[in-house]
Amino acid sequence: MRLLSTKILSKDFRDRLLKRQFSLVEQSFIKISFIENPSIDKIFDCLIFTSQNAVNAILFSSKILKMMEGKTIYCVGKKTAALLVKNKHKVTKIAQNSAELAHFIAKNHQNESFSYFCGNLRTPDLEEILTTQGVRIQPIEVYITHLQNHPLKSHFDGILFFSPSGVRGYAQSNGFENTHSFCLGNSTAKEVALHTSKYTIAKEPSESQLLLSLKNHITLHEE
Repeated sequence: MRLLSTKILSKDFRDRLLKRQFSLVEQSFIKISFIENPSIDKIFDCLIFTSQNAVNAILFSSKILKMMEGKTIYCVGKKTAALLVKNKHKVTKIAQNSAELAHFIAKNHQNESFSYFCGNLRTPDLEEILTTQGVRIQPIEVYITHLQNHPLKSHFDGILFFSPSGVRGYAQSNGFENTHSFCLGNSTAKEVALHTSKYTIAKEPSESQLLLSLKNHITLHEE
């Protein structure tokens, strides 16, 4: 099976795919740049991170790191949480996706106020749900996502998508005909669904579950 990954993979995940005899091409369709010195003077006592990019961005800001001391942190994704913990930040809650985190906060912390470290092309779920539920949220953009236009001439049996932005970058000059899309999460799948009905979603947003969805698709196809 010939696969296209819409981002550069970790060595471990790449090796796992190659070990299972997948033919693999990696091409990033987004580029991240950090915002230097975000114009923010105050943050709330509760903080939200939904991506590793946001964590990496604040690590370059001594001002924000100082402001974060003693704050309560909520995040999306085990890798995002691991990166925070690695840099000596305690994580109170980990959710699988933004919507799940938003519903948890609305149910359990409705009277709190939240600062949300994010990018310019973030999905709206978190802010929409919390605002509707009357929870105060302060978006703080700390990085910019740039879509990368890479027209591809090769055919791929499957395409790995990891974010809505990656889908948008790919779709600028490439189609979804005669291929199957494998999505890391629900937000990514929503973006893919604008272009094709041929996609599957990993049960959890992890590389292991994405690989499992690949294996299950192949098994079903072979039958």
